[in-house]
Amino acid sequence: MADPQKIHPVHDVEAPNHPSAPLVPRSMSKSDARDPERVDQQHPPQSTIPVMHSKPPKKRRSCCCRFFCWTISILLILIVAIGITIGILYLVFRPKLPKYSVDELGVTQFNLADNDSLSVTFNLTITARNPNKKIGIDYRGGSHISAWYLDTKLCEGSLPKFYQGHHNTTVLSIPLTGQTQNATGLQSTLQQQLQQTGNVPLNLKVKQPVRIKLGKLKLFKIKFRVRCRIVVDSLDANNSIRIRSSSCKFRFRL
Repeated sequence: MADPQKIHPVHDVEAPNHPSAPLVPRSMSKSDARDPERVDQQHPPQSTIPVMHSKPPKKRRSCCCRFFCWTISILLILIVAIGITIGILYLVFRPKLPKYSVDELGVTQFNLADNDSLSVTFNLTITARNPNKKIGIDYRGGSHISAWYLDTKLCEGSLPKFYQGHHNTTVLSIPLTGQTQNATGLQSTLQQQLQQTGNVPLNLKVKQPVRIKLGKLKLFKIKFRVRCRIVVDSLDANNSIRIRSSSCKFRFRL
């Protein structure tokens, strides 16, 4: 009796090889696979975050910053250059302030008229000293000098035009004239001042435009301002007036 034939399955080589994959992920249990809500809770959907791109800086701001930096740099350079120039000039010329003094005061007229007007004429003798070795002073026109008692201007005049060289001392004779209205009260105050103290304080105010000369170079015009305070023993006309004290202060203005 013949043996029954056995049929063995034959593997098809040409058939596509599909990898077998589990229907349920390994991390998920069968109960999770049956419950979709639980799956959604375990794996929530990821939200996308929008990416914000920064705007490039404006060119206008950069231009303004550059202009500001250049301006500051130029100003600093100019300040340093001016400082160096002034320092060199100071070391070369060694500038010193001029000095002034009131030496004499002559009273030619000091009369109170019938109409209460006071006529005053002074003759001042002022000494101007230039102590500089390399700097000259050119006194220009347009000067003004006035004599005051308290807040009342008694008389006024001007200084002559002249050039004062190095290490020079110049004596100036300056006439001052003036007239004050309603001067009865002023005359009474002067009389009372003389009786109480025996002297009269006067103030002299001088404004003088000058040009400084450094060697052969003449600088721009500046203004000298001189304030002198003098104390005299009287203001009687045609009498010898003695100056008991005199002091002057000097400053200049561009």
